Amino acid sequence: MRSVEQVLRDWEVVIGLEVHCELTTLNSKMFCGCALQHGAEPNTNVCPVCLGLPGALPVPNKAAVESIVLAGLATNCEIEKRTMFYRKGYFYPDMSKNFQTTQGPVAFCMRGWLDLELDGAGAAERADVEKDRDGSYTTRIAITRIHMEEDAAKMIHVGGTDGRIAGADHSLIDYNRCGAPLTELVTEPDLRTPAEARRFMQKLRQIYLTLGISDCSMEAGSMRCDGNISLRRRGETALGTKTELKNLNSFKSLHDGLAYEIVRQAQVLEEGGTVKQETRHWDITRKRTVVMRTKETADDYRLFPEPDLAPYDLSDEFIDSVRAKLPELPETKKARYQADLGLPSHDALLMADDAMLGAFFEETVAIAGVRQARAVANLLLNDLAALLNASDEVEASTEDARITPAALAALVGLIDDGTISSGQGKQVFATLVREGGDAQAVVEAEGMRQVSDADAIETVVDQVLAGNPDKVAQYRDGKKGLKGFFVGQAMRAMRGQGNPKVINEVLDRRLEG
Repeated sequence: MRSVEQVLRDWEVVIGLEVHCELTTLNSKMFCGCALQHGAEPNTNVCPVCLGLPGALPVPNKAAVESIVLAGLATNCEIEKRTMFYRKGYFYPDMSKNFQTTQGPVAFCMRGWLDLELDGAGAAERADVEKDRDGSYTTRIAITRIHMEEDAAKMIHVGGTDGRIAGADHSLIDYNRCGAPLTELVTEPDLRTPAEARRFMQKLRQIYLTLGISDCSMEAGSMRCDGNISLRRRGETALGTKTELKNLNSFKSLHDGLAYEIVRQAQVLEEGGTVKQETRHWDITRKRTVVMRTKETADDYRLFPEPDLAPYDLSDEFIDSVRAKLPELPETKKARYQADLGLPSHDALLMADDAMLGAFFEETVAIAGVRQARAVANLLLNDLAALLNASDEVEASTEDARITPAALAALVGLIDDGTISSGQGKQVFATLVREGGDAQAVVEAEGMRQVSDADAIETVVDQVLAGNPDKVAQYRDGKKGLKGFFVGQAMRAMRGQGNPKVINEVLDRRLEG
């Protein structure tokens, strides 16, 4: 099969996302008082309402409505004051009442948008946009709506080889999740590459984490994504036939699944075939998409207003009270890191996108001082992730590091005042990440204190020059690159503890004098 980049030369990809997010930080379900308790014994947090027993009446969860309004405000949505819930026909064992309570044409949150910044390999996927000098670009993705609905039960297919219903011996159902408050964000078909889709999900996840409305665990299923994708020849405006891609439970699966489907659809169309409107499953083991079912249409769901729930009338006072709870969002934080702390755009973006790392960074800078912000960011962005994941197949987080902000602040101070070199600083940093402790104590224990005494360094430099008279002559004849050789020899003689800055200054005096 061809690569995505090759396909994109001839075809324009049209992608829309549907992002489901369970409001895991709430205490109870959407329409009843059952506890939201992950990991509880199956079918213990259930009641007549979430089981759909006759005569049971739903009662809306006010905290869930606050959470979705918060999500809408954070994604530039207009908050609709008057909305209502509908019944959506849903004949499947994981919804025992045979319908799902969801919102209809008008959702709580409508007509929003997010701006995406793409750089590096992500930006390289798209050749039809004007890019900045560094190869990056920004694109705006419109959000159609964010609506509220209830989640379905969890089905576990026993037997077979891949945990799917096909080939299973039997299925088990845990209704603990049934009725959990679930938001669904639907984008306009504005995304044009798998990289843009991945970046959208990453940005949305960080926003939701910052708001504190969900743990956003894609692995556990509390945040999951479906992708609608179609192709059209470049220059055309009519949309092609779309397929819906399911089981995108990680950023990698989202990117790889969309990339495969792009190439598959292009091959079908170029061979004279027709793309069918269907739902497909991303098989992570086989690295391909497979057909699940023919895609339903809106008529199949038979939506009609929920007779047991009155329409919502959100007041201005309620919306303003939710707006007052908005924290600093990643985009605002990025701008502050650039303006106040002097971080480059890319570094500021990475730091702002990781709430835990950003908090660690800010606490360290508060101790070390603003002047050290870039030094702190360099160690955290360039060294921390590599150290945490060096011997781990599972992605680690800042929580796994034993270093404290105070220890990191002390470390950058030791590097700045010349007590240790930047190379030694990386070694101390690695020790602190693995073992914790005090930076000064590690330096003393490892005998790393940097020698900055000019007299001692002059003695070593004189010995190096005296031992290499031919290279000194070559340097003075114009071969200036040999200076690095002299610095290396001096550092070796001082067992790596010489201050490179002082060594260079002494060499300049001796060689140029």
